[in-house]
Amino acid sequence: RAAKERSVSKACFSVCFQQQKNLEGYVGFASLPNQVYRKSVKRGFEFTLMVVGESGLGKSTLINSLFLTDMYSGEYPGPSHRIKKTVQVEQSKVLMKEGGVQLLLTIVDTPGFGDAMAMSFCFHYCGPVIDHIDSKFEDYLNAESRVNRRQMPDSRVLCCLYFIAPSGHGLKPLDIEFMKRLHEKVNVIPLIAKADTLTPEECQQFKKQIMREILEHKIKIYEFPEMDDEEENKIVKKIKDRLPLAVVGSNTVIEVNGKKVRGRQYPWGVAEVENGEHCDFTLLRNMLIRTHMQDLKDVTNNVHYENYRSRKLAAVTCNGIDNNKTKGQLTKVDTVEGMSPLAQMEEERREHVTKMKKMEMEMEQVFEMKVKEKIQKLKDSEAELQRRHEQMKKNLEAQHKELEERRRQFEEERSTWETQQRILEQQKMTLEKNKKKGKIF
Repeated sequence: RAAKERSVSKACFSVCFQQQKNLEGYVGFASLPNQVYRKSVKRGFEFTLMVVGESGLGKSTLINSLFLTDMYSGEYPGPSHRIKKTVQVEQSKVLMKEGGVQLLLTIVDTPGFGDAMAMSFCFHYCGPVIDHIDSKFEDYLNAESRVNRRQMPDSRVLCCLYFIAPSGHGLKPLDIEFMKRLHEKVNVIPLIAKADTLTPEECQQFKKQIMREILEHKIKIYEFPEMDDEEENKIVKKIKDRLPLAVVGSNTVIEVNGKKVRGRQYPWGVAEVENGEHCDFTLLRNMLIRTHMQDLKDVTNNVHYENYRSRKLAAVTCNGIDNNKTKGQLTKVDTVEGMSPLAQMEEERREHVTKMKKMEMEMEQVFEMKVKEKIQKLKDSEAELQRRHEQMKKNLEAQHKELEERRRQFEEERSTWETQQRILEQQKMTLEKNKKKGKIF
C-alpha cells in the first residue's frame, strides 16, 4: 500500500512539474476565449444596482445619465414623483442593447428615505433593505439547490450607490449606521450627490472628512483590486484618491462653444456632467460598466454570497442536529443505527403524534385567542351601540320637551288671539248699534 501511495504521489509530482512546450504548428485551442465570448454574448449579462439616499438627491437623474436611457416612465415614476410611503423597496428592469451585447439592468431604489427620518427609525428603514438583499441571496441559493439548474436568474444586488447629501458637514449618524449595516451584504460605493452645489475647495475638504469618518467607524466600502497592467493601476489609484466620487446628473443637452454637452446651466456658466474637471461622473460610469462590473460580480459571488451561504448552512446544521441532540430527540443517523425497522417506524409514529398534538395545542391556543378577541370586539360594539342608543334617547327626549314647550306657547298665543278677536267683535257690534240708534233719532 505504501509503495502504491509513493507511485501515485510520484505520478502527481511529475504531472505538476511538466515543462511548458511551444507548439511547432497551429492546433486551435488559442480560440477558446472567442468561444467563451460568443457564449457570453449569446446568453447576455445581468447587473443589479441599488441606489440609496435621501429624497431629492438626483438618484433617478444619475441613473438615466449613466445608462443614457429613461429608466422611469409614466407607469414607473421616479422616487421623487412617487406617492410617499414609510418604507418600501422597489425595483425596475430594462433590457438594453449595445453593439450586439444585451444587458438586463435592474435598479433597486428606496423612495422615502430621509423624509423626516430620525435616528430612532434607522432600524425600521434598514430592515426592509437588508431583507431585500438577503431575499435575493436566498432565491439564488434555492436555485442552486434545485435538480435542474440550467435556468438560474441572478438577481443578487451587485453594487450599492450610497448618495450623501452635499451638506459639507460630514456624514449624518443615519448614514454611518446604515452603511455599517450594509457593508457586509453588498459592495458599497459612496457618492456625493449634486456636487455642483459645492466649490472645488469645499468638495475636496468634504471628501477628506467623509473618508476620515469612514475609516474611523470601520465602514468597509468596495475595495478596488490591483491590476496587472500599469495603466489600469493608475486608473484604479485615481479612483481611490477621488473617493467618495462627487457626481452630477443631468439629461439636458446644452451647447457650449459650438459643442453639445449634457450639463446644468447656471448664471456663471455650465456644469458639464462628462467633464472630469467638473465632477467624477465619467470615473463612476467607466468603473461600473467598462472596468469593474465583472469584479463587482466576483466579489459579490465569492465574498458576500459565500458568507450568506455559509451562515445559512451553519444555521441549518445547528438547528437540525445540535438542537435536536440537546433536546434529547433522535436524529436520522441515531435512528438508523442500532434499531430495527419496526422500532424506527414506531419512533417516527410517536414523533409524528407528538408533533400533531403540539400543532393541535397551538391551533387551539390561537383559536381561543381569536375567540376572545372576537368576544371583546362584540362587547365593545355592544357598549358602543348602547352608548349611542342612550345618546339618541336623550336627544329625542330633549326634542320632545322642546316641541311640548313650543306647543304650549302656541296654545297660549292662540287663546290670547281668540280673546282679542271676541273683544273686537263685541266692539264692532256695539258701534253698529250706536249708528242705528243715531239714524232713528
